[in-house]
Amino acid sequence: MSAATATFAQRMRGSRLLWPVVALVALLLANAARNPGFLSVRLQDGHLYGSLVDILKNGAPTLLIALGMTLVIATRGIDLSVGAVAAIAGAVACTTIVGSSDPTSPAAAVTGIGVALALCLVLGLWNGFLVSLLGIQPIIATLVLMTAGRGIAMLVTDGQIITVRNDFFREIGAGFLLFPISILIALAALVAVALVTRRTALGLLIESVGINPEASRLAGLRSRTIIWTVYVFAAVCAGVAGLMISSNVSAADANNAGLWIEMDAILAVVIGGSSLAGGRYSLSGTLVGALIIQTLTTTVYSMGIAPEVTLVFKALVVIAVCLLQAPKMRARFARRRPAGHPATQPSADADSLAAQQDPADHDAAEPDGVADRPVADAVDAPDTKQKVTQS
Repeated sequence: MSAATATFAQRMRGSRLLWPVVALVALLLANAARNPGFLSVRLQDGHLYGSLVDILKNGAPTLLIALGMTLVIATRGIDLSVGAVAAIAGAVACTTIVGSSDPTSPAAAVTGIGVALALCLVLGLWNGFLVSLLGIQPIIATLVLMTAGRGIAMLVTDGQIITVRNDFFREIGAGFLLFPISILIALAALVAVALVTRRTALGLLIESVGINPEASRLAGLRSRTIIWTVYVFAAVCAGVAGLMISSNVSAADANNAGLWIEMDAILAVVIGGSSLAGGRYSLSGTLVGALIIQTLTTTVYSMGIAPEVTLVFKALVVIAVCLLQAPKMRARFARRRPAGHPATQPSADADSLAAQQDPADHDAAEPDGVADRPVADAVDAPDTKQKVTQS
């Protein structure tokens, strides 16, 4: 084995993306073993079809919400209201379209989408106001809108399922440009956030606020503004996801749209290696986590298992992946390596020992939120090596 290959293998073993990727590949292979045509993709009428395309399409709303949730969690927060915000967005958009003079026109769809997203922005401002200015704990502040949001959506739709027939609106969730448009929207948002947070100082500021908000404030950072911004962004992401969900079925179901999607988003973020204690986050890890959640859901449905049991399977997979990611568990795996492994070869040079130290031990020794980001995280790799000093 060449030195470059050995170095790459060692870096992969230290990456927090390793086990999530292994879990995703294992789920895909299990489906392929049960259904030989599972991995096949065909082109028909200018559109791509197949189980893999369905996973991406159905997982787009979860990915979009998880993207906003990642930044919220990075600031040491949580947003439980995203599912309710998604339901409100779909209800407002469909109600506006149906109530327009010409419900089938593109103008009606644009108006409905604009009103829905504007309302989501206001809801995000409300969550940010409660957390950043009033100092209410995020889980309590967002729980208010989580419980009241469904009621607001029911009031908007008058407790009915609002059906729309608008081709322009339907394109958001069910349209195709070779790939489903919902996938393209979610990936565009992912790339945009990656560029903004990793090519500018914003990502470093978010991590700083998540590690120590008070130290960041004393250092001159506007931590309240940053926290406010991420909650607004999470609400807008939830609004777009709600439009996807409603557009896909051309209807607004205030009672079921986005139900428990906030839990899927949080699970996707955790599986991807982001720390719930704030500071450390991984956008590519969130992508892998969202794909795992949707692939697991598809697997359960294809096996003919009752949908209610899906939550049990999700819990088992999440527990397994989180255990494999845990620093103590990874350190135990490292201690069981053969004696000839490069990471265990003795050396008299202290610097060499430090350089050969297993990344899992390094992560376990650092305070939560300051650990290195996943090395294999191509999207999240920063241009410059910067460190945040915790006061």
